[in-house]
Amino acid sequence: MQQLNEKISGLIITFNEEKNMREVLECFDFCDEIIVVDSFSTDKTIEIASTFPKVKIIQNKFEDFTKQRNIALDAAKNDWVLFLDGDERITSELQEEIIKTVKDSNAKDAYYFYRTFFLGKKKINFSGTQNDKNFRLFRKSKAHYSKNKKVHETLEVNGTVGILKHKLLHYSFENYDQFKNKMLSYGRLKGLELQLKGKKYSFLAQWGKVIFKFFKTYFLKLGILDGVNGLKISYLQSLYVYETYRTLKQ
Repeated sequence: MQQLNEKISGLIITFNEEKNMREVLECFDFCDEIIVVDSFSTDKTIEIASTFPKVKIIQNKFEDFTKQRNIALDAAKNDWVLFLDGDERITSELQEEIIKTVKDSNAKDAYYFYRTFFLGKKKINFSGTQNDKNFRLFRKSKAHYSKNKKVHETLEVNGTVGILKHKLLHYSFENYDQFKNKMLSYGRLKGLELQLKGKKYSFLAQWGKVIFKFFKTYFLKLGILDGVNGLKISYLQSLYVYETYRTLKQ
């Protein structure tokens, strides 16, 4: 294991992640500490996490993703933090790049990671995934998660921003049903977020955005080139929009 001049805190929020837990925690092996914020998992998530000596476990009832992430951020003792989701994996090349980056005296304050997506074991090349990037490495003194976002958390950075060269592996969904359930869950949270912002339901807005989302993902973002999986992804992205407005209507 390489030694760091700048220490890193590895952060993750979890709920029933026993299938992913061991592999994702191993991705943090070069970090100084690992903070797990768990929403009272009912499987073996905590049992597995407890076998890692660097892990500190915080259990907090789930309200939204942003709150969970900010709890993890507040608990980190180091300025540099690496935030991963349970279904994300770091390659050895990306690990080396992260270590080199935090040692650099000219490092930016936050870094985007591009991600390579998989549906099951099938790599997804298009359907909007080709442009997907998220902040995963940043200085906590320069960033926090926007509190008005319940889903698709937004990191607000008060500083300089860069992009790492090597990609994160994102095993986003094991199967179609898991993908569908996640989109429905995200849609409900997004609907609640819109309600809190005072947004009013509109039939025309709902169906206009549902249709456009499918068109955008399948044609404009080249989902058509991903074959059957591109069709499934486009449908489920539009289902997310439908569920958002259905929740808002209720």
